[in-house]
Amino acid sequence: MKKPRLLIIGCGDVVRRALPWLMQHFTVYATARSKESALQINTLGVRPILADLDRPQSLARLSGTAEYLIHSAPPGDGAGDQRTRALIAALSHANIKQNKILPQRLRRAVYISTSGVYGDYAGQWIDESSPLKTQSLRALRRVDAEKQLRDWAGRHGVRLSILRSPGIYAANRLPLERITRGEPVLHREEDSYSNHIHADDLAHALCLALFRGLPLRTYNIVDDEPHKMGDYFDQVADAMQLPRPPRISRVEAQTRLSPALLSYLNESRQIGNARAKNELKLQLRYPNTAAGLASGL
Repeated sequence: MKKPRLLIIGCGDVVRRALPWLMQHFTVYATARSKESALQINTLGVRPILADLDRPQSLARLSGTAEYLIHSAPPGDGAGDQRTRALIAALSHANIKQNKILPQRLRRAVYISTSGVYGDYAGQWIDESSPLKTQSLRALRRVDAEKQLRDWAGRHGVRLSILRSPGIYAANRLPLERITRGEPVLHREEDSYSNHIHADDLAHALCLALFRGLPLRTYNIVDDEPHKMGDYFDQVADAMQLPRPPRISRVEAQTRLSPALLSYLNESRQIGNARAKNELKLQLRYPNTAAGLASGL
């Protein structure tokens, strides 16, 4: 039986973790920005397509390539997500071959977004129905991408699922350099709540969403236990037998922490994952960061 075709836009770490399962069910294509990247993707058993979202003229081959789509490429700079805009324009363009439209019409799509779109909720519990209070420019670009994709999917009858992920961790995604440098974290009573997901659990959710995601539906892909950001750094330090970071006040943090980190600390929320468990039937391998770190990652 011929496998359906899957097109991956942004074949990064999380998507690569899903490849063993995806390749059992699909003929997999992925975009590559250079010949070197294309060769690397090819070694994974994926068919590369040279295409760069920052060069719209290079995207012409994407239309009609596949029936399924995974979009995990990050936005570029600027007020909106011009990369997603260029992708949608390419996918919407009729690809003509021998005077016939190619038979691969996109049926399903999954976009990996960020939980940063929610903004600050002062530590309250929220879910997918909570209004967006987006603050940072990087998160506003994600909001723009989500809206573009929803509009496009609605017009073209594509069954789109949006996965909002928080801080992704794995063996290769731990704040070890920051801990080793002894950079401080906030006192617990002044700290912000953060949410996490192991990269393997996000990859699993991605696969489930391709088949079980409801149309134009958003899912929070987070683990079961939000916690204060400094507590997470303590967990990582303990697991890696490193000294715990020193604690400072929020006032001290204004001069000692980077603007990027401060922007994260200015947002505090606890995110629920009931919808993903109920509708995608997601079963977390790592229900909290303690379990993930104890596994050796």
